[in-house]
Amino acid sequence: MKERVGIVGIGVTGFNSVSPSLSFKELTYTAAVKAYGEAGLHPKQIDSFITASEDFMEGYSIFDEYVPDQMGAVMRPVHTVTADFLQALGVGCMMINTGRFTTIAVEAHSKASNVKTLDEVQAFALDPVYLRPLKENAKFVAGLEMKCFLEMTGNTEEQCARVVVKNKKNSQKNPNAAYGAELSVDDVLNSEPISTPLKRLDVSERADGAIMVVLASEAEARALCKNPIWIDGIAWFSGNGNLWSRNIAEADYARLAMRKACSMAGISDPRKELHFAEICDEYSYKELQHLEALGLARKGEAGYLTESGVTSLDGDFPVNPSGGSLGVGHTFEASGGMKLYEAVLQLRNQAGARQVKDAKRCLVQSWRGVPTATGAVAILSNE
Repeated sequence: MKERVGIVGIGVTGFNSVSPSLSFKELTYTAAVKAYGEAGLHPKQIDSFITASEDFMEGYSIFDEYVPDQMGAVMRPVHTVTADFLQALGVGCMMINTGRFTTIAVEAHSKASNVKTLDEVQAFALDPVYLRPLKENAKFVAGLEMKCFLEMTGNTEEQCARVVVKNKKNSQKNPNAAYGAELSVDDVLNSEPISTPLKRLDVSERADGAIMVVLASEAEARALCKNPIWIDGIAWFSGNGNLWSRNIAEADYARLAMRKACSMAGISDPRKELHFAEICDEYSYKELQHLEALGLARKGEAGYLTESGVTSLDGDFPVNPSGGSLGVGHTFEASGGMKLYEAVLQLRNQAGARQVKDAKRCLVQSWRGVPTATGAVAILSNE
């Protein structure tokens, strides 16, 4: 990046399995008030606004027409990035680096509890000729990916189960988490089969919530905030969209995005230069797959690192201290934002009982979900 971009304000609502008393506008408004309060800015002092949202999930077309009120952006520049929050964050960084914007607000939310036919909505993303006529859903495809990944790398179902146990245990220390639990490996392995070898507890449950982040140019960030969190590198990639013509055992999108983000941040050895990671664990096997794709583990090693405690909260390299999507809940377009919020708390030394010791630099990673090969990586620091 031409100049560093800082996070000067961040706000979330707690993530819950349902939020019957709140609309998506109220969730967003709550997060926005918190973010603007931290930044010490009035919405009129924000140069432009971004929402990360998917029209089909929202049930509205041209969804950014429905966000200005609660963001304080009426009659102001607003646009949608139809992708995960981290990709919208990257767009905000690029806007600041044009020199035409000083402050940007980025929003994402999930009101998944309002979607009565969530499986059908996700299935609509599948290929309309070869896959959709099979009447299967995203979890069926995830099961195929999991089986291929385990067979190609030597990681095991038991090690995937340990990811679930670890993340749900971590989330018990997270007041924003919806699905904290004390489980055993056998609990996970004996849960109902979804798409062999994928089981019910291998799948993150949906959650409602919202996040708002205020970005600022380096000079403005230093003027506004005593301890801005810096975005040292951010990138995203999309691979082959056809399931039948790509290697579903690998996550090339994560590998390529990581390479670019590390280059921007000046990082040559992620395991030594980063202190923890918040990565996509929408399904348990995805945490292991992403660890290997991101260069945080060698091929076939991710399961062992989990089993031996390296990635636990008190391990040498904590992964998903927040509890991840398995513990906090899957928030769809807001998933990367939920993980970013945890990273900011850790770097501010505000994570409470789940605080990672001496956390100074970290990685946040997201995946767009089945059937995509799209993912983003952001590297953050507090110095």
